[in-house]
Amino acid sequence: MAKPWRSTASGVEIALRLTPRGGRDAIDGVEVLSDGRSILKARVRAVPEDGEANRAVERLIAKTLGVPNSAVRVGAGHTSRIKNIAVDGEPSVLLKKLEKLLVSAERT
Repeated sequence: MAKPWRSTASGVEIALRLTPRGGRDAIDGVEVLSDGRSILKARVRAVPEDGEANRAVERLIAKTLGVPNSAVRVGAGHTSRIKNIAVDGEPSVLLKKLEKLLVSAERT
């Protein structure tokens, strides 16, 4: 299965499917879409109004990867469930953290 992230010059980009009003803030693992793309699944308690869900997923990704909130932003898909999340930082460190996240998500 292909990974839902890739390294960039300034960090990593993550393909993500967001479920707002998901009851809790959590990363739910990886899913393969019908077109074959892999995405990271996430849910947040926030509602999808006025960008609240986008800000909530930015905070969730920042906390999960141990980076400042300012290092995470929705790059594309502001009004869509499928989003492209950009994370600034050392790519090799961020990729290791994402791999670790994937392993722990597969165990649950």
